[in-house]
Amino acid sequence: MLVASFATFAQPANDPTPLQFQSPIEEQRFHDLVAELRCVMCQNQSLAESNAQIAVDLRREVLELMRQGKDNREIKQFLVERYGEFVLYRPQVESKTWLLWFGPALVLLAGGIVVAGAMRKRRQSPAAAKTSDSNEEQEW
Repeated sequence: MLVASFATFAQPANDPTPLQFQSPIEEQRFHDLVAELRCVMCQNQSLAESNAQIAVDLRREVLELMRQGKDNREIKQFLVERYGEFVLYRPQVESKTWLLWFGPALVLLAGGIVVAGAMRKRRQSPAAAKTSDSNEEQEW
């Protein structure tokens, strides 16, 4: 009971001091950028959506990098060097990500070919069955 009561005091990690922006333009750029970056702990949330402590830290780091004069591409590259391509919601198109980018289209194309083949076979089957039925009727 005592251990369970401690769970009532547990709260998600909150940012004790909210981020302060110097201008509306800086704030908009920040929000656009963190929406494109994935939380490395949560995996299905962006940095903007996540309440994990690492996401809070990364948001602070992104803002600091922005204030150092780095552009969005440089900030993304910095995070990719630290955490890998996983941190990007839209990874770069390169040889190691071709399957990620073009795999769904290939699966859809293969499925279309299978369906077209099945439909063609189904159309030919009744014609072949009618021919064999008429041959059997003639023999009788």
